[in-house]
Amino acid sequence: MREPGLSEAIRAAGGVGELARQVGISQPSVSNWSRIPAERVVSVEAVTGVDRAILRPDLYSGQKMAGDIDEVDAARAQEYALIAALLTRAPDAQLLSNLSELRADPTPLGLAHAALAQAASDTSAERVEREYFDLFIGLGRGELMPYASYYLTGFLHDRPLARLREDLSAIGIARAEGIFEPEDHAGILCEIMAGLASNRLAAPPESDRMIFEKHMAPWIGRFFTDLERAETANFYRALGTLGRVFMDIEAEAFDLPG
Repeated sequence: MREPGLSEAIRAAGGVGELARQVGISQPSVSNWSRIPAERVVSVEAVTGVDRAILRPDLYSGQKMAGDIDEVDAARAQEYALIAALLTRAPDAQLLSNLSELRADPTPLGLAHAALAQAASDTSAERVEREYFDLFIGLGRGELMPYASYYLTGFLHDRPLARLREDLSAIGIARAEGIFEPEDHAGILCEIMAGLASNRLAAPPESDRMIFEKHMAPWIGRFFTDLERAETANFYRALGTLGRVFMDIEAEAFDLPG
């Protein structure tokens, strides 16, 4: 029997198949859920707009995360989950509507949110789906290759991916069922960071720092800058700005050069 939070997420997404598609996993995987897995709560919240306290009230109380996670890490997890959701699949009409209501403030990150909200308001699900295809899939390949291996070596499935897999295995993180992209995809890395920041992925302390320093900082800022400048980017240009600004904030927080 489904828990109420899962039922609400399915209703908000428009069905089991739609929820699976938006989260980026197989429909049978979602069909087998009785409740939303802890490591998927942030992603489901991002794509459906259903508050995590409704999705998993056993883990969350209001906006405060379980396990004594402070507000900064909660906000980091939300930011990573948002970026992951938009890099791993094109947003549908409901997600675009949710994005158009993003709150902004005068900070660089707040202004990036405002730009993304405006971009979401100015496009449609059909246009952004085509944009996503042209950017990341293409006929043969897209304009951009959002993989650490490609940015660091010029080849896919190269040594950077092997090193990442070794480090993920060492901290007890396994490849999720239904995920077909290699783990060094920018969106998958952001999803991993969302899980680490929220403590929904059980891992040793400072694992998020290790993943960021070793597997994201050397290249992901360049990727987001390239996304800002991509010829076929429109909506995704705003995501490039958001990603670049947020990664700069993360680098500063981890005492890394920007």
